[in-house]
Amino acid sequence: MTSTRLFTCDDLFKFNRVNLDPLTETYNLQFYFKYMARWPDYFSVAESPSGRMMGYIMGKAEGLKTEWHGHVTAVTVAPEFRRLGLAARMMDGLEFISDKIYNGYFVDLFVRRSNDVAVGMYEKMGYVVYRTVLGYYSSGADEDGEDAFDMRKALSRDPDKKSMVPLGRDVHPHEL
Repeated sequence: MTSTRLFTCDDLFKFNRVNLDPLTETYNLQFYFKYMARWPDYFSVAESPSGRMMGYIMGKAEGLKTEWHGHVTAVTVAPEFRRLGLAARMMDGLEFISDKIYNGYFVDLFVRRSNDVAVGMYEKMGYVVYRTVLGYYSSGADEDGEDAFDMRKALSRDPDKKSMVPLGRDVHPHEL
């Protein structure tokens, strides 16, 4: 049976197998430490009975007024544990925290426009494309980056789902 627990510093030595995926962003250690310190309840691990890391999710609470929301910074599952519903289970946990603890209006995330599998999964979970962020994923100094979809799902504080109404125009990263 899979268990979920908070991410710890020791997990940084265990997550390479999960992180070594071309669609998973890898950050510097300070970035992970910042999330563990500031938003520990948003940073969790899915673990097998033997203690093997199966996947993790990290996020944060951000924004002001009706833009106050939970943000999914990363969610990833090791290849051998995909298609078992782990990502959806971890997303449910982040949505619960965003809704019931932080009282957010919505949850948002960025996903590569080309990642059809992830986009489809998020749509099945009730997320919609709010806007496209042009060149969000940089690919080098001389190349334009890949576009991202900014996807959103309304929480109970937004019963009319106003936060999910598509913006109607593309944006650039500096506009975020």
